Amino acid sequence: MFTSNPFAALSASIPPAVMQTYVVVMIVLVAAGTLFEVVHKGSAKYFFDNWRNANRKGAHPVGGGEMASLMIQTAAVDVLTSGEFCNARRRVAHLLTMYGFLAYVITTVIMVFGYPTPGTPTPAILPRLWYLGALMVCVGGYWFWFFIRVDGAAEGNSPFRIVRADLFILSLLTSTTLGLIWALLQAAGSSWTSVFLALYLFATTVLFGSIPWSKFSHMFFKPAAALQKRVAEANGSRSNLPPPADMPEKFGSARTLPRHY
Repeated sequence: MFTSNPFAALSASIPPAVMQTYVVVMIVLVAAGTLFEVVHKGSAKYFFDNWRNANRKGAHPVGGGEMASLMIQTAAVDVLTSGEFCNARRRVAHLLTMYGFLAYVITTVIMVFGYPTPGTPTPAILPRLWYLGALMVCVGGYWFWFFIRVDGAAEGNSPFRIVRADLFILSLLTSTTLGLIWALLQAAGSSWTSVFLALYLFATTVLFGSIPWSKFSHMFFKPAAALQKRVAEANGSRSNLPPPADMPEKFGSARTLPRHY
């Protein structure tokens, strides 16, 4: 079951060209939604204005070698290992979701375009990575939603309380969960396969089509913001913030662990 390509089996009822067109449309929605958000919210203008201000107010310029080092640090610490999270549980949940989502999306694209029919046998590793990626998203996402999310863990709100900022994580969890259910039902030959396929496609369309209103595009903006922060610290401007205190304040007590994020 976990070594069969669910999209190749789907080609018996939906032509591969239709599946490939749908994937291309989702990619276009991601690009268009991100560009719309950049223009509508002025994110790029804000970023470059801050970058120029930091360079102008810096005590010393950042050279090419130092800039390359800062970029490597940003990629290794802030991007690949999510080093901005102080809370270990939140960090692990984020990494599970991030790498699971990457595996899930990349293998989907490869299987849909490279092995769209049973006539082109799919390497067993690809479906396994697809299932593993979707499961990682579910583990990290549901762990975050029910046990780590600050609204519930620190503020005591119900885990079922939903605001617009939750659109990305909820649509992501819905898409991967329904995708897993659909693939398993299809492998089992269930009569419910078509129903869950329709739900899966709807949730996936919401995920990739709601970028201007969700936090999806933050995955593109956060690395740039992390690099900007490192450059501001390196040139001495520190984003107009005072230098670190000699005696930093300590939160919490011996009896109560801090729950700040």
